[in-house]
Amino acid sequence: MYKTIYVSAVIQAQEYLSHYRDKEKFIVFCRQCARYNNCWACPPYEFNTEEYLAGYNAVHILGVKITPAASLRERCHSLEQSKHTGRTILAEVRQQMDEKLLALENEYRDSRAFFAGTCFNCPENECTRIHHRSCIHPEKVRPPLEAFGFDIGKTTSELLGIELQWSHDNQLPEYFTLISGFFTNEEIGQIAW
Repeated sequence: MYKTIYVSAVIQAQEYLSHYRDKEKFIVFCRQCARYNNCWACPPYEFNTEEYLAGYNAVHILGVKITPAASLRERCHSLEQSKHTGRTILAEVRQQMDEKLLALENEYRDSRAFFAGTCFNCPENECTRIHHRSCIHPEKVRPPLEAFGFDIGKTTSELLGIELQWSHDNQLPEYFTLISGFFTNEEIGQIAW
């Protein structure tokens, strides 16, 4: 149904913070999203984001380029079909990525994972945050880089050599790109998928 290509890069944390982050610009986009204040992975947060990012030496940028089969793209003729198919693909790939990142956090205790995009642990639009209740999967939720103001387009193009693509005309894009981050003080070399 689709093929995946995993890519990664390592950058000094201070360089990533200073050259790839514009929190004022990107929080505007978060505020326009329906998940803002309605999903535990998304802002606003109940913690200080500056402190959350502080004290790390290196950032591993972990990306996956997901190319849907041409036959799958041809079958998606409506916005609803494209959304459902895209979400299904992204959830499958994210599950693998998220498990890997959580395992890395376990292995390297002085580290912090950032997942690619929003949370997929609960069905869409059923996050407990909507009803002002605590998260039922707090051990599985990590914020996305973009929610902290990181420019994912610049990150993917400059660090991974991938240009982001978007859906248009109710069709799936030629490929999806998911970007996760792993902030650490550990010397771990290149992360292999």
